[in-house]
This record gives sequence, structure tokens and C-alpha cells, in this order.
Amino acid sequence: MLALMQRTLLAMCALVAAVAATANSAPLQIDVTYITQQEPAVQPLSLVEPILEDEGLMGARQALRENQTTGQFLQHDYRPIERIVPQDGDLIAEYEAALAAGERLFISDLRAEQLLQLAPLADAAGALLFNARAPDDQLRTERCHDSVLHVAPSRAMKADALAQYLIWKQWPSWFLMRGSKPVDVAFADAIKRAAERYGAKIVDEREYEFVEFARRTDSGHAQVQRQMPVLTQGVPEYDVLIVADESDVFGEYLPYRTWDPRPVAGTQGLVPTAWSRVHEQWGGTQVQRRFEKFSGRWMTERDYNAWLAVRIIGEAVTRTESAEAQVLRDYMMSDAFEIAAFKGEGLNFRTWNQQLRQPILLVNPRVLVSVSPQEQFLHQRTPLDTLGYDEPESDCRLN
Repeated sequence: MLALMQRTLLAMCALVAAVAATANSAPLQIDVTYITQQEPAVQPLSLVEPILEDEGLMGARQALRENQTTGQFLQHDYRPIERIVPQDGDLIAEYEAALAAGERLFISDLRAEQLLQLAPLADAAGALLFNARAPDDQLRTERCHDSVLHVAPSRAMKADALAQYLIWKQWPSWFLMRGSKPVDVAFADAIKRAAERYGAKIVDEREYEFVEFARRTDSGHAQVQRQMPVLTQGVPEYDVLIVADESDVFGEYLPYRTWDPRPVAGTQGLVPTAWSRVHEQWGGTQVQRRFEKFSGRWMTERDYNAWLAVRIIGEAVTRTESAEAQVLRDYMMSDAFEIAAFKGEGLNFRTWNQQLRQPILLVNPRVLVSVSPQEQFLHQRTPLDTLGYDEPESDCRLN
């Protein structure tokens, strides 16, 4: 007990000395740039869901406020910069202008093809791009960049999280129904990989052909009630229907309308996600309430990813007393780095592809159902590495 008190006293003295030292020096300025490109607004299927025009951005703003609260005691001054490129604007030119202005820490709310346009420029400039949106697995397995740190989980991580739970439930027979758009096919591919990895069997795979329609007026319940049973009829015996509909065209219509009475999971139904408004554990309610008070709405997964990216920067700056991108990157890739993220444990990065390790929530619209990795799935390094591509499965060797 005496030794513990002595260590605590020494730690307090060290903190007081550090604060005193920073008080006598000029503030450390940290520029954090949020970069995105506007897209056409997609009307939700239900009036219950609002059209969000600031998704992601509000998460970054909230985290910068939190960083500033801590930073004021350490003489750290966080300066938010928002670069929102119009739909028809020149993203590369905007990014080059940011680099020319000396900006080096970027929260990337961009799709994969846009991110890959900027990554070589960031590599050359020694900048960092925190990927807060793109889930594409190729960014973690083939097309890796020193400058890109992945805060958003990959599709493979989400598919593995769902697969582990379904195997734990002893539901190994899956019927896969996917959309026809590239993002739907990509998630379906992740599901098929997870099935092979965990010993599940896909008994049938069908495609829902996308047809442009008025998302509300042309999709009345009577029409859907007739259509969905026909689309899911004649499938060999299965335990669960897994839907791959990232485009949000048809998946929401499947629960309770399938030919056979089966649960629905995937992009709709039981959903694997980095964050959800139903998450309450490990302080989740507190961060939800803070965000709701700040923004006037729920925190989405995209908000959370941007929030977490900014908080990662804040944690690294606090520990290193530096705003230099490469100093921060070296610390983030070290064994010393850990970030609290309201998921029950500290998170850190995989060094080979710079993906943030994290638990994945499994949720329905109103309740947290489970959190993966599931207990029985073990790994020699950490159970979190059972989610997504492990080091031997990736061609990336960044650190």
C-alpha cells in the first residue's frame, strides 16, 4: 500500500511539473482538417429516418470540442479546418491546397476511390489520412499506404463479427440475398469469405436487381408483401437469411416477409456496426447524450468514426507533446498507444495495415444483441484479430 501511494505521489508530481512546463511555453497548435466531397442526398425509405447532410462532420466537431477541453490545460490549441468539396468540385486540387497551407492531419470522410486519389499525395507530403468511412477490404490487403490509418472497420471485420455470432447460435446454414450494385457485391463477398472461414454453408445465393423507383410512393406495403415472399421462395433448408444491401434498396423489406419464417441479418435486420444509437454499455449512453445535446440528433456510425479519428489524434498529441504527423504516426503504431472508445477495452492499431482493432456491435433497430469477437474465438495475439484479415492474409507490410 505504501509503495502504491509513493508511485501515485510521483505520478502526480510529474503531471504538475508537465503542466507547469507547458504553462511557460507557447501553445502547441494542432490543425485538424476534415475533408469530404458532397454527394446527392439519398432519401431514406422511412420518414422515421431524417435526411442527414452533416453526417460525419458533426462527429468530428464534437471530438474537437472534447480535445480542446483537455488541451487547454496542456497549452494545446486545436484548430478545426473543414474542407467540403462540392459535388462537381476538384477534390485533388482542394487537397493540394490543404497541403500547401501546411495541413498534415486529415479526417477522411471519403469513399475508397477518392481516398486512393489522395493517398499518394499524402505519402509524399508526410501527411496522415484517417479513413473514417471507406470499408473496402482492398485498402487493408493490397492497396495500403503509409499515410492511411483506418478507423472505420472493414467489411471483412463486420462479416466475421456476424459470422461468429451465428456460429455461436448454431445457425450454420445461410441463404444469401444481395443487391446488384458494387458495394452490395463487395459485402456479399465478405460474407462468403466469413462462411468459409467459420465453417458455415451458403445454401443459396440470389440477386435483387435494382430498378430505379420512387423510394416511398412505389414501395407500398401491399406490393412489398407480395414481392418478397416470391423472391425468397424455393430455397433449400436454411437457418438465417443474410442480406447484402449497402445501397439500402430492398433489405429493409425482408424481415417478416420471407417465404420461410427465418431471421434476417447483414446490412438489415441484425446488423454488424462500429456504432449504433442503441449502444449503452461502457459509458456509451454518456457519449450518446453529449452528442445529442451538441448536434440535436443521434450519433451515426459515420459520426462515430470521425469522432474516434479526432480523439485518436488528441490522445497521441497529449502523449507525445507534438503535432508532427510522423511523430504521431510512430506513437500510434507503437505498443504504448491505446484509445478509449466506449467499447469495453482500449483500442490500438494493427501495424501491418494500420487498421484500428475494435469490437463490432451486433444490433437491431432498438437493442444491442451482442458484441464480437465472441468468447470462444481465440487468437495468439488478441481476439480482436479474429475480425477481418489477419497479418498472414494481407499483403500489406507497412511497419
